[in-house]
Amino acid sequence: MRRRKFITLLGGATIAWPLAARAQQKSIPVIGYLGNQSVDLWAGRLRAFRQGLSETGYIEGQNVTIEYRWAEGHHERFPAFAADFVRRGVNIIAAPGSTPAIVAAKAATTTIPVVFATSADPVEAGFVGSLGRPGGNLTGVTGLGVELGPKRLELLHEFVPTANIVALLVNPTNPVLAKASSKELMAAANRLGLELQVLNASTERDFDRIFATLIQLRAGGLVIDGDNLFTTESEKLATLALRNAVPAIYQFREFAAAGGLMSYGESLTDAHRLVGVYTGNILNGKKPSELPVQQSTKFEFVVNLKTARTLRLAIPSALLARADEVIE
Repeated sequence: MRRRKFITLLGGATIAWPLAARAQQKSIPVIGYLGNQSVDLWAGRLRAFRQGLSETGYIEGQNVTIEYRWAEGHHERFPAFAADFVRRGVNIIAAPGSTPAIVAAKAATTTIPVVFATSADPVEAGFVGSLGRPGGNLTGVTGLGVELGPKRLELLHEFVPTANIVALLVNPTNPVLAKASSKELMAAANRLGLELQVLNASTERDFDRIFATLIQLRAGGLVIDGDNLFTTESEKLATLALRNAVPAIYQFREFAAAGGLMSYGESLTDAHRLVGVYTGNILNGKKPSELPVQQSTKFEFVVNLKTARTLRLAIPSALLARADEVIE
């Protein structure tokens, strides 16, 4: 009897251990990550996001799991991705750097915390009640991309003061950002006495048509809206702008580094790091409704001097003096 009892207890133990392991595994929090492009294209942003997580004590694969969904530039995929995360019961959804992803996550859940990064005004977009007290299940980081749009137009006007016609490039599949940017820049153009033409591109295939239109319009400059499509395709946009002799400015440094004339806006990597920090804070017990939306404080004004010379532009010394970085 003792031998049988021992075997029974031993058998029970072999079953109990895997159950305990599974229970422990389930206790590890899961982050649902909505990415606009692909893991390769967002490698730098992912490093920054993971750095932010680590600052709050979370290391992927050790004490937190991250499930990724990549839209590969197709915004229409986000609602299904967000709904899948809700069905799976993830602990938190991270939607850094894509306004359509935020819209989809907000529509999918009112209970799972959502941490975002956006260039749009999150209050005007309806993501939060106020910056100081979001009030719902969403909070995150705003880069003031829309608010800085008029400043980018002013910088372009300083560089090309003889231009009377300028254009704004927006992505119509990101209507929240496109409408807000168009409104802000139209008002700024009126103040500066400029004619503003709003052009639409929803895929990389539209770019050649856009630059052909710029030539037809005799546009003296181009402001590029802060959509993820344009960020991902910064190198191609910079190449086309240079090839077609169109002075252009964008929100992020990547554009100027790829050969674009200028960039002015927040640091992408810093914004993603902050999203990681907020994600970790919420996993540690903070409520998104009580975490104020952070405004990026790290801004970069970058001028590509080589591109300016190629375009045969006179470079205002006062403008160069204000630059955080000058690319020779």
